[in-house]
Amino acid sequence: MDEVPAGPASQEPGRPLLSVVIPVYNGGRDFEHCLHRLRDSTTTDFETIVIDDGSTDSSGTLAESLGARVVRHEKPLGPAAARNLGAKLASAPLVFFLDADVAVHPDTIDRALKRFRIDPGLSALFGSYDDKPTAPGLVSQYRNLLHHFVHQQGEFTDDTRPAKTFWTGCGVIRKQDFLDHGGFDPGLYRRPAIEDIELGYRLTRSGCRIVLARDVQASHMKRWTLRNIVKTDIFQRGVPWMLLMKRSKIQESDLNVQPGQKLCVAASGVLTLSLPAAPFFPWLLAMVPLALSAIVALNSDFYRFLVRKRGWTFALGVVPLHYIYYCCCGLSVVIALALWHVPSLGSGSRASEGPEDVRKDQAAVEPIPAPASAERSRRPSRWTEP
Repeated sequence: MDEVPAGPASQEPGRPLLSVVIPVYNGGRDFEHCLHRLRDSTTTDFETIVIDDGSTDSSGTLAESLGARVVRHEKPLGPAAARNLGAKLASAPLVFFLDADVAVHPDTIDRALKRFRIDPGLSALFGSYDDKPTAPGLVSQYRNLLHHFVHQQGEFTDDTRPAKTFWTGCGVIRKQDFLDHGGFDPGLYRRPAIEDIELGYRLTRSGCRIVLARDVQASHMKRWTLRNIVKTDIFQRGVPWMLLMKRSKIQESDLNVQPGQKLCVAASGVLTLSLPAAPFFPWLLAMVPLALSAIVALNSDFYRFLVRKRGWTFALGVVPLHYIYYCCCGLSVVIALALWHVPSLGSGSRASEGPEDVRKDQAAVEPIPAPASAERSRRPSRWTEP
C-alpha cells in the first residue's frame, strides 16, 4: 500500500477535508432531520453531496435548499451505484458515507476526523447507532438498540478495535483507497444488501486497515416492522453475507457472527423443530423453555443492557423478537448453502446476473474500475431477492 501522507489525508488548498455522501430515495422527514443535524456539526470543513436515486418526492429540492450538491438518477439504481457516483464527485480526500435516515451528533464528524489525524495509516472507520433511537415501538427500539449493543462489544483500545468489514450507515474512508479498490459492487448488489461488507473484505485482504470506533455514533430514525426485519435479515443480509463468506473463503467470527451467536441460532432451530413435533412427542415441549433460556443466558449482557435502558417489561418483550431474529439467521444459512451447492436454484435471479447485465441499466453512471491487482473472487451470487 502506498505511503499515507501525514495528517488526516492530503488536502489541496481551498478544498474541504471531508465529503459527506448521502444516497436518498424518498427520504421524507427523516432525511430533512439528517440534513439539519449535519449542518449543526461542530466542524464546518466538509461538503455535502446528495445522490437522489430516482426519488418521487422533493428530497433533491430539499437538499439543494440546504446547501447540498445534488445529482439525480432518473430511476433508482441502488445505493451501491449512488455511493460510487458520490465518491467520484467528492473533492475531499476523505469520504463520509451517511444514510438518509441517520442523524449525526454535533461531534460525530470531529471524532471521526480525529482518528485519521492521529493514525495516518488508517484507511477507513465506521461507528454505530447510539442508544437513543427515535422511532417508537418495541420492534424499532429493539432493532436499533441491538445494533448499538453489538457494535460496542469487543476489545477496544482508545475506543477503537480492528474490523474486517465496512459500514456505510456512518463510515469514513480515504477516497483514494475507495477508488483503488473499485468502490462498491453494483453488479452483485443492486439493491440494499452487504455491498459495504464486501468492500471491507477486499480492503482488508489487500492490507488496508479498518477500525470500528465506538465513540463515533449517530441516531437511527428508521421505523422497523416485523416484516421489514425478516426481509432484511434473510434476503438483504443473511443470505448474501453467507454467500460472500463462501465465495471469499472467509470464516467470519466478529460482530453478530460470534460463536455464542451461532449457538443461539442452533437453540432457535431446536425450538422451531420441536413445536410442530410436540403433538406426537409431548416431551419435546420441555425444549421450549430450555431453548429460550439458552438464548437469554447466552445474551445476558444484552438483556442487562435492555433492562438498564428500557426496563424489565421491555426486555421480556424482546425475547420473542430475538428468537425470530435467530430463526432468520438459521434460515439464511440453509438458503445460502442450498443456493451455493445447487446452482440451478438461483437461475434467473437478478443477483445471479453478472456486472455487465446490470450495467445496461446504469448507462448514466460510469462504474469505478477495479484495478487488476484487486483480489476479487467472482463465483456468482446465487440468491433470489424478494
